[in-house]
Amino acid sequence: MRRILLINPNSSAATTAMMVGIAQAAAAGACEISGATARRAPPMIVEPDALAAAADEVVEIAVSNDGKYDGLIVAAFGDPGLAQVRERCRTPAVGIAESAFREASAGGRRFGIATTTPALKAAIDRRVALLGLSAQYTGLRITSADPTELVKDKLRLRDALADVVRHCISDDGAEAVIIGGGPLGEAARELKPMFSIPIIAPISAAIRSVLAILARK
Repeated sequence: MRRILLINPNSSAATTAMMVGIAQAAAAGACEISGATARRAPPMIVEPDALAAAADEVVEIAVSNDGKYDGLIVAAFGDPGLAQVRERCRTPAVGIAESAFREASAGGRRFGIATTTPALKAAIDRRVALLGLSAQYTGLRITSADPTELVKDKLRLRDALADVVRHCISDDGAEAVIIGGGPLGEAARELKPMFSIPIIAPISAAIRSVLAILARK
């Protein structure tokens, strides 16, 4: 069976376990998912400096595991270190942001992003632009509460994200909405049946992306 390593660029082992569980469910038996957790990063990446700093450790983890797995997933919304991992490793690597953007924009679809981290807006917008998807991007909608506090209450987090998803659809004209963040994975799964348009869960999108790459090998 194919083996995939999910690299969590933040230092929360609980978040790693949650994301591995979501990834394993999305894989539907097609592969086995393991997790690796960064040690030098904060428990949740909410600032641009922390996102940038996470890249070095992501690369270290990837390089030390190169060849031990069939695929790698960088599981922070911002894909820190992904470009360097691809340069230095022979193991195929995907990022949850890139995978979600490509899935959401498929067929020319207009897409928005709902997330909790206002300080990362510029970094997320740049990532969309670097992938050449700005023309389809309807923008970022952000919950109002402190992100580190919001993720502690699952119901409150889901409801806050649902509210901004509605704005993405009704105010911005999004035809698909990405739930922007690895730690938001459980909320993304719960939000899917609440809306008639596609709600894109980045971890699941990354699994589909890496399995598609492996199927071509």
